Amino acid sequence: MRSTRPPKSKLARWALLPIVGALTVILAGCTQAQLIGFLPEDSVGATNHTDRITGLWVTSWIVLLAVGVVTWVLIIWAAVVYRRRKGQTGLPVQLRYNMPIEIFYTIVPLVLVIGFFAFTARDQTAIEQPTADPDVQIEVYGQRWSWAFNYTQEDVYEVGIQAQEGEDGQVDTDQLPVLYLPVDETVEIKIESRDVIHSFWIVDFLYKKDMIPARSNYMYFTPLKEGEYDGKCAELCGEYHSQMLFKVKVVSREEYDAQMELLREKGQTGQLDDTYNVNQNQPGTGATGEGEN
Repeated sequence: MRSTRPPKSKLARWALLPIVGALTVILAGCTQAQLIGFLPEDSVGATNHTDRITGLWVTSWIVLLAVGVVTWVLIIWAAVVYRRRKGQTGLPVQLRYNMPIEIFYTIVPLVLVIGFFAFTARDQTAIEQPTADPDVQIEVYGQRWSWAFNYTQEDVYEVGIQAQEGEDGQVDTDQLPVLYLPVDETVEIKIESRDVIHSFWIVDFLYKKDMIPARSNYMYFTPLKEGEYDGKCAELCGEYHSQMLFKVKVVSREEYDAQMELLREKGQTGQLDDTYNVNQNQPGTGATGEGEN
């Protein structure tokens, strides 16, 4: 009876091809962008959380890539070894089950899922841990399609406008609202929406938080590098969602205090409130006729 298996030398050659290809890519070396999983390079050390987030991201991709390589090798190996050859007819010998293999491909995915969940829950708990006594407290309002910032402890505010485009279609970044943060100081940001769901996202900080109408969310972090960072809304919120942009400047305490003084000189003292919220008919506001006879 003719064997359905190729010579061992050919089998080994086919099986080694994917492994050799993967090793070639790995040994070619990694750039800085690859080492951080193609996340923004300015995110490295930007806050006390970014390196933790990068580590989780990169480790996850390494594990998943390893699983993928093993899966590809097995698929290619099975397709090559058990292919139908010239002159063969009928079906190959059928196997009903293989208990060790079935246990393997049941347990391994379960371990991976539990592992990913555990590490994600650990890091998310650390990132979301409230700061008991933050050095800086800021309240951020999102509204279609701009931002407003209350510097709570300084009792001043900043109101921005929607991103303005020039004749060339480029955004005039000089007119974007700017959120100032002092470097190496703990920050609490209270996040509110005046209308629909938005999402507050400082790109290089690698974290965003949804802004839900009639609900307050919070972010806690410590900026560690002075510089200018891009911010935007990460939740589709209407026609000009793409123009809901802002800037973040992480500066020294002296420059931060100077900016607060500049806002006072402009007359932007006090705090913005809910006056301009369009969702004035939320439960509990008395605007829905609750309790009326």
